[in-house]
Amino acid sequence: MTTPHPPALTDRAALARQRARAARRGVELFLHREAAAEIEERLNEVNRTFTAPAVVTCFPEPWREILPQAKIVPDAEVLDLEAGAHDLVIHALSLHWANDPVGQLVQCRRALKADGLLLAVLFGGQTLHELRASLAEAESRLTGGLSPRILPMGEIRDLGALLQRAGFALPVADAVKMTVTYQTAFHLMAELRAMGEGNALAARARRAAPRALFPEAARIYTENYAAPEGRVRATFELIYLTGWAPHESQQKPLRPGSAAARLAEALGTEEKPLNEGPRGN
Repeated sequence: MTTPHPPALTDRAALARQRARAARRGVELFLHREAAAEIEERLNEVNRTFTAPAVVTCFPEPWREILPQAKIVPDAEVLDLEAGAHDLVIHALSLHWANDPVGQLVQCRRALKADGLLLAVLFGGQTLHELRASLAEAESRLTGGLSPRILPMGEIRDLGALLQRAGFALPVADAVKMTVTYQTAFHLMAELRAMGEGNALAARARRAAPRALFPEAARIYTENYAAPEGRVRATFELIYLTGWAPHESQQKPLRPGSAAARLAEALGTEEKPLNEGPRGN
């Protein structure tokens, strides 16, 4: 018996249309540029020269600025990556839309040479929590129900575990949180469309939203998330995943009991046995 595949999270055709529309109208890339600057800084801290990089991205311009020699790979479910061809792969602000994020990371690992580096950046669970809450409250008041409107995004502990599942060595996950202010919630939603980050959920409602939904959500947003000068604030959490293709030269954890010196000696303290609790008579 074959195991059924879980339902797709993302409508890939709708996502492609939204990205194409954003590109035609002038895509807003400030978060991609922030991510690229952070990735460039991290690469500068690695004592290595990368000669065969690849970048998985739907918007290549900011990444070409930091890695002009990189192969640009479109964000797709099957990545155009050759096995063992790269010493660096960057998965750039697309992984949160993947229907199979572990599969994406496995493809990146296979594309790396031994001891090659993966750097992935994606939106984390705190992203747009203000908009999510405002839309949910407005829709529940107006209709008594909720529709999927904002992509669910992973928490850092879960995203870090994906690296281990994909077979990376020395996995690390960390987050950078940004607060951006907008004139109104409508300006935020317009900018999300300009980023190609509109609602492309497979389970999204196909019918038109109630006419009062977005004005009510904007009112709730302003009431709960006001910023100085009459603006509103929005949170973007960028999670960075770092992992290495396994290689025999990499550090490995010591076997339990293999330490050459006791911790108590290093700390200059007296070692005491664990209290095993009261013994029976």
